[in-house]
Amino acid sequence: MPLIAKDAAIPDSKLARAITQYIRDTETELLFNHSSRVYQFGALAGVHRGLTFDRELLYAGAMFHDIGLMPSHSSQNERFEVDGAHAARDFLRSHGISEADAYTVWTAIALHTTPGVPEHMHPVVALVTAGVEMDVLGLTYNQYSDAEREAVVGAFPRTPKFKEDIIQAFYDGIKHKPDTTFGNVKADVIADKEPHFHRGNFCNVIRCSHWHG
Repeated sequence: MPLIAKDAAIPDSKLARAITQYIRDTETELLFNHSSRVYQFGALAGVHRGLTFDRELLYAGAMFHDIGLMPSHSSQNERFEVDGAHAARDFLRSHGISEADAYTVWTAIALHTTPGVPEHMHPVVALVTAGVEMDVLGLTYNQYSDAEREAVVGAFPRTPKFKEDIIQAFYDGIKHKPDTTFGNVKADVIADKEPHFHRGNFCNVIRCSHWHG
């Protein structure tokens, strides 16, 4: 058990403590615990893959990745991922983090719902998505031991109906701007909650453009 705690440990730093407090004060308990698990599963994935990564930056990416779902950080016309990326970058800048590192976290959050791309990028970008894909989708469930899963969930519990709860949280955070889900997995969330929802169509955009032919 100590090895698991070490591998998934939250950084003991002033920045990490500030992130924890900010997210705890801003997000729902559901999203706070989810984001905390995303960090821990992401950190464990990094260890499993033998990656070298900055735990503070991974923690920032994981903890801020869903803040764009909150009304206080939700724009009218940007993808919620971009809202969250902006919030994280602003927070990190205000704490003296370099522009390059802040941009890495921005990228990790902006791309966390874009399958197949983050895994080929900077370790922080790859591992935020790895944590999300484990905690929400369970895609890599069998790549973690029973002890690892139990330790993470023991520290940051899943609600009894987490699957439906997180889908509802996604919907509540994006339902006011459905157009931002074009080409994005979150269009599935709106379609699930609104049976008559007509999502954007890439081929229609091509065919309806001003170009001839």
